[in-house]
Amino acid sequence: MARGGFPGGMGGGNMNNLLKQAQKLQQQMSKMQEDLENKTFEASVGGGAVVAVATGKRQIADIKINPEVLDPDDVEMLQDLILSAVNEALKNAEEATSSEMGKLTGGMNIPGLF
Repeated sequence: MARGGFPGGMGGGNMNNLLKQAQKLQQQMSKMQEDLENKTFEASVGGGAVVAVATGKRQIADIKINPEVLDPDDVEMLQDLILSAVNEALKNAEEATSSEMGKLTGGMNIPGLF
């Protein structure tokens, strides 16, 4: 065993290569995260009665309500449609993020990564 080194000649070159690969992966992930945050994800419910748009940052950017569904006697239905559209838009954003990040990490589940 070499002094202060790893047995069998392991070390230096392999460690540097591993660090370079980790840095490259980190850069790719940062770029992908930035790209995803700039995208929008839309969900439509009730045959287009309500449309919600979420950002990649998982924030609601827009809600569109078809005036034809405005019924003062059935506010609960409109509330349900809005909730469904918002939840679906946020789910679409989450799935896209998980899918894209999974491509980089090879499906590894790294807690706290995204």
